[in-house]
Amino acid sequence: MELPKSFREALDQKIPLLFDGATGTELYNRGIFINRCFEDANLSSPSLISELHADYVKAGAEVLSTNSWGANRHKLQKHNLQESTREINRKAAELARKAIGDKGYVAGSVGPLGVRIEPWGPTSFEEAKAAFAEQISGLNDGGADLLSLETFGDISELHQAILAAKEVAPELPILAEITVGIEGNMPFGTPAEWAIKKLIEWGADGVGFNCSVGPQPLLTLIQKIIPNLSIPFIVQPNAGLPKEVDGRTLYMCTPEYMAEFTKHFLQAGVRYVGGCCGTSPEHIRAMSQSFRHQRAMRSAEDANYSHRIEVTKVEDPSKTQPVSAFKPVPLAEKSKWSRKIANGEVVTSVELLPPAGVVPTKILESSALLRESSVDAVNIPDGPRASARMSAILTAVMIEQKAGIETVLHYTCRDRNLLGMQSDMLGAHAIGLRNMLLVTGDPPKMGSYPNASLI
Repeated sequence: MELPKSFREALDQKIPLLFDGATGTELYNRGIFINRCFEDANLSSPSLISELHADYVKAGAEVLSTNSWGANRHKLQKHNLQESTREINRKAAELARKAIGDKGYVAGSVGPLGVRIEPWGPTSFEEAKAAFAEQISGLNDGGADLLSLETFGDISELHQAILAAKEVAPELPILAEITVGIEGNMPFGTPAEWAIKKLIEWGADGVGFNCSVGPQPLLTLIQKIIPNLSIPFIVQPNAGLPKEVDGRTLYMCTPEYMAEFTKHFLQAGVRYVGGCCGTSPEHIRAMSQSFRHQRAMRSAEDANYSHRIEVTKVEDPSKTQPVSAFKPVPLAEKSKWSRKIANGEVVTSVELLPPAGVVPTKILESSALLRESSVDAVNIPDGPRASARMSAILTAVMIEQKAGIETVLHYTCRDRNLLGMQSDMLGAHAIGLRNMLLVTGDPPKMGSYPNASLI
């Protein structure tokens, strides 16, 4: 998909975009120790930052976040780098710009100052605003396309960041993202819904959540908030809540899990999705599949809509013929299996795995024995334990035709798109299969081809 030249155009055209994943946890995984300043790596290890950006671009990210989340004067002062604030931020934007080129956009990442501002601490609003302005100036000089104000727990501090952005770089769109707990409040107790309303009042171009918790709690909260919004929503969750395992802090959400919730986020109306702590290029690669599916379905819907509009343009509507409505088949008439269920009788089935090779003799013999034992049906799993076996549909057809017993076909939806599923359903019905159980399917990581969904 070719993107508009500027992020502002993409914003106006309401184009969903995939952001990248974590920077801090990834840099730690790549050898930068926790006691170092991660943002200084823009100057001291630019090749490492470029490599990380490149990995996210290869994974499908369309928006790169700069390595500048903590690059403000107050946090840099802890490493005696405060006088390099503008240079570090400018370099951060330049590295991201070079990595993504014209394939996407650069989001200037701005995080909290790391100090308490009034009324919670000694730092005044004006001091906070000046610190944000200094950082944002550097990002603007480096070529950022937008500003991503991330992981704010204090709504007043985020307000100062927005004011600084509008003063220093008024042409850059602003995405304002807060962090919330499982209960839906910010760390200081501010309800998320109230905070979102204030951010819109203050002129943010997009609002949302990032960090703090995993996808599930955020999805529940988003579904309550989005229906009342008129501007884009962004969500960048952690890869779940961190857990201590043998002294190590691990994020447990798999790439497949994040991809599944990416689909749910998009269906809920979220415009921009990315990842925060614990997410990697592998997570973004999996999430990009959800974006491709969503865009393909949108294109199909647009095409169908255009077609419907065209065929309804008739000079004399009275000449059009009404389409006969389909009459649903009663449950008792669908199959022997369903007739017994409709009559309240007990039904029995036995699960048999499809052959691991090309010889179906054993499963056909077993199915015939089950028929003779008055079993009602044979359950045929589809790709059990994420293993490669004979097609479940063809196995079911052979059993019904050669062993004379009905089957209950398990049908895995995990790796199929809507078009493919419709084709399979039509073919299964045409060949005589009547009983189907639709399932998600075992995750590929359980089987011999853990990256099957990503290839």
